[in-house]
Amino acid sequence: MRRTGAVAAAVSLAAASLIGFTAARPASALTPPVAMTADDLPTWQTNGVVWALAQADGVVYAGGTFSTVRPPGAAAGTSEQKALNFQAFNAATGAPTSCKLSFTVGTGTATVRALAVSPDKSTLYAGGTFGAVNGVAVSNIAAISLPGCTVKAGFKVAVSAQVRGITATAGTVYFGGNFTTVAGKARAHFAAVSTTGALQPFTANADKAGKAVVVSPSGTEVVIGGDFDTVNGAASHALAVVDAKTGANIRTYPGFIQATSTVQHLTEDPTGFYTANEGTGGGVFDGRIAVDFATLKQRWRDTCLGATQSVEVYKGVLYSASHAHDCSSMGQFPQMNDRQHLLAESVDDPKPLLGWFPDTDDGPVGTERIGPRALAFASAGGVDYLWVGGEFTRIASNGNRPQQGLVRFASTPDTRAPSVPQSTAAAAVTGGVKVSWQASLDLDDSALTYRVYRDGNPVGTVTGDSKFWLRPTLSFTDTTADSGTTYAYQVTAADSVGNTSAKSAVASVTTPGTPTSATVTVTDSADSYVNASAASANYGADQQLAVRGSSAYETYLRFALPTAPSGMVLKSAQLTVRTSSDPVAGSTDTLHVQAVTGAWSETGVTWADKPALDTEVLGSITAPSVLQTDYSAALTTSAVQARLGGTLDLALTSPGTDSAWFWSRNAPGTSGHPQLTLTFGRA
Repeated sequence: MRRTGAVAAAVSLAAASLIGFTAARPASALTPPVAMTADDLPTWQTNGVVWALAQADGVVYAGGTFSTVRPPGAAAGTSEQKALNFQAFNAATGAPTSCKLSFTVGTGTATVRALAVSPDKSTLYAGGTFGAVNGVAVSNIAAISLPGCTVKAGFKVAVSAQVRGITATAGTVYFGGNFTTVAGKARAHFAAVSTTGALQPFTANADKAGKAVVVSPSGTEVVIGGDFDTVNGAASHALAVVDAKTGANIRTYPGFIQATSTVQHLTEDPTGFYTANEGTGGGVFDGRIAVDFATLKQRWRDTCLGATQSVEVYKGVLYSASHAHDCSSMGQFPQMNDRQHLLAESVDDPKPLLGWFPDTDDGPVGTERIGPRALAFASAGGVDYLWVGGEFTRIASNGNRPQQGLVRFASTPDTRAPSVPQSTAAAAVTGGVKVSWQASLDLDDSALTYRVYRDGNPVGTVTGDSKFWLRPTLSFTDTTADSGTTYAYQVTAADSVGNTSAKSAVASVTTPGTPTSATVTVTDSADSYVNASAASANYGADQQLAVRGSSAYETYLRFALPTAPSGMVLKSAQLTVRTSSDPVAGSTDTLHVQAVTGAWSETGVTWADKPALDTEVLGSITAPSVLQTDYSAALTTSAVQARLGGTLDLALTSPGTDSAWFWSRNAPGTSGHPQLTLTFGRA
């Protein structure tokens, strides 16, 4: 619902469905049938309200009540360019083009309320309240030559009051508004002229304002919308279908739309037309209606509350601009203090609302505070863009980022990760540990995959659907958890292409009973390498360790080993080292792990006094060729078992000629240092 006395937007775009648009590659990671991301793109701004949008050949035309435009990120009053109620933009970059038009009026406030492009894209038609365009005298309606962006001086139509909706066919321009005469002839709120401006016999007289006009695919019918009660004397509140040549009634809709509601905008696709409705007072209708062209009967009705200002169809989805605050009658979100200004639903069925929820604010104090007012799809460079215009000043779905009047979205791949799972909990249950969390939110993906981690290692995945008002508690039972063991669990959320949230807060749990296994990770307490070419040099303070056979390097590692837990023995031991970021760190050679039998110290060992090694190879690392990557060697268990409770010294050697470089324990950070992973089990 809107506030009493508010005025509403009307925008009519010729061929508003995307018939004839460039076939863009679909946005990936989105939950079908949504094909437009919720990731807002950098877009120039206005200093006022955008009431109307239209597009042609990769250019988006914006009209409204504003005087300047400014770059994205610029604060109001800074870096502004003059733009009197109109500006053209590059659809792909969001920046102004060279098309400059000024819509002015002698007295009062000039405004552009409607824009439409001819089917051949050679003419832009504009309607509103204005008396001149670039100094050329007009009367509330004008024709602009494209792409040159010059006023067609020969298109002279005297319209007695504001024009609020326009659509154009190859030979006729239909429009609605507050007027009662056109070209000196009686035309009550709807009229048609030729592309040269000649008044047509089309007469669809309504008793109150016309706001929206679309033409059927056959071209024989015109759908009109507004806040009227009668058309050609017949009862038909807010909506009617009339003959495209004469304006005579074809289908009237008495009682079809509540008396306190109006039609603000219309759009169409090959199968039907769609209404955007706004109401005032209690018991109103604020939602959207789909009507089939074949029967002119209702296909479905969306009864969300929160006045709808504009609707457009893209790839089987109806996108709408509104300030929806209660969709409980649809079985969707309940009454909210906040408003959701952009929605998507299937053209076949409005339920459920689709998982696409970018959002703006309502707009500044002093405006009607409706939020978005106009929508338009445009194609450029193989990408489709959804442009949104209105009176908003912030993008609520992107950290409440300042952005006034215009924003756009694209069919490019989704790049934003879901929110971090919240309220993570873990509890011991029969058969394992149950991990639970609140579902995450992704503004263009309702279907998400959750990965559960135990002590940093993945143990399972869960899929689930969520929307901003429906964040169910999800759970996973870890059936591999051991008894008598303390675990730390975390969860991440990811969309279908892998955009992944950070890990959730840790949920710890200790399972009952006696443990049957245990895993202990030990970081080395000393390390160094020696260099045959520098026999007296010590490298114990270096951040890297080196291994090579010819022009030899040898690396030594020392680990202080724990004793085995009570009743357990060592089941496996694994040495892990990480290649450094040095461009030559990777090696194609196999490295050997051997026990050190001689004495050495981290700060004293050199090639000249390097320790003796046991000849037995305890494990091998095969071709550690990728930089910044962990490589592991499974070690002979008995050799490590014999050292439990004491120290284990290991050497990395190589018979090859290609050096390998690994991070030492002195490397910055807390990860990537040499470590042993010991796994214990029942004897």
